[in-house]
Amino acid sequence: MNKRKREKSPSKHTRLIERLRQVLDSGKYRDVVHAQERQTERQITRPEYTYVLRNGYHEARKDEFKEEHNAWNYSIRGRTVDKRDLRVVVSFDEEGMLIITTIEVGK
Repeated sequence: MNKRKREKSPSKHTRLIERLRQVLDSGKYRDVVHAQERQTERQITRPEYTYVLRNGYHEARKDEFKEEHNAWNYSIRGRTVDKRDLRVVVSFDEEGMLIITTIEVGK
């Protein structure tokens, strides 16, 4: 019987908030198509979600490992300047950070 050996998932970032701020400062982040669609649908702007990424907190219980990408999706939650409660889901690749989706919590 030929069983495929399951790859070990990569470790989660231990200094996630620091890494987020470095990537934001460098500008090495981009929205995936799904995030662009959800931002339009939910009327969430780039300044709103970047504010949450800079000032929010890591909602670790919402993190998820995506086998198809062999990468972790991290959830960051916080309030915008106008008090919208947002969750921003991000991941990292070799080029920087990917914005996976943005959600207004409680809507």
